[in-house]
Amino acid sequence: MNSHNQSIETLVAERDRTVGLIESLSARLTAVLEATSDEASDDEHDPEGSTLAVERGQLVAQLQRSRDRLVEIDSAVERVEHGSYGRCETCGKPIDPERLDVLPAARQCIDCARKGSTRRW
Repeated sequence: MNSHNQSIETLVAERDRTVGLIESLSARLTAVLEATSDEASDDEHDPEGSTLAVERGQLVAQLQRSRDRLVEIDSAVERVEHGSYGRCETCGKPIDPERLDVLPAARQCIDCARKGSTRRW
């Protein structure tokens, strides 16, 4: 199998996992929203646990990060198709394959990622 096909397969698997996570988080968020719409619900239902508002906030944040991740994965698939996948967008050098194993949608080599703080992989 060539590296192009292997990269696509890795990214598709990562995309599938991310889509599944988005679906799961969306379902949990829907359940929390339904619970908060119940007039009888007490947001401080469990003094030992988190409130519904806190849980809602955490789910919204996780959902947004997952959606951002999906955009990054789709962008990485485009880079594979255009032949630029695995090259640092900052310096142009190859991205270490071990970095791509951990972060398949990485846009920067580790050196450039260390120099600048970006929210992108």
